[in-house]
Amino acid sequence: MKAILATLLLFSLCLLADEPARLKQLDGYWAEVSKAVGSGDFTAYEATCHPEGVLVSGSKKTSSPLADALKRWKKEFDATKSGEMKASVDFKFSQRLGDATTAHETGMFLYSATGADGKETREYIHFEALLVKHDSRWKIVMEYQKSKGTRAEFEAL
Repeated sequence: MKAILATLLLFSLCLLADEPARLKQLDGYWAEVSKAVGSGDFTAYEATCHPEGVLVSGSKKTSSPLADALKRWKKEFDATKSGEMKASVDFKFSQRLGDATTAHETGMFLYSATGADGKETREYIHFEALLVKHDSRWKIVMEYQKSKGTRAEFEAL
């Protein structure tokens, strides 16, 4: 019995010790997403998505393949890359669950875009993301854009 408890304790400590490394990897993933959006690098952004990924929209009450959303979003990436517009995305998290190969991230993101006319839009979105790690790379499997949020909610995270 003592051996079982000792093994469980050791296993738990190993998991806790790996948590900072896992979160550092995930922070790197989100930085990669932000960089791709800011530079208009569609290929880099697409590489962060699992080929079977799903986009869920709480406001539209829909679920669809992430590949379909990527097709819609490509024009904004191209406009950003060409300099016609500026775009950025920032993430903040309220809960980060997972293990060595899975992650469930909850929080908000701020997507900002400035068009050629100089008009800026800012969208604060509550979201959840489900990611898997395969071949040492994190990929988003599900992005659930739950609802619109506010600047105050974003800053509170």
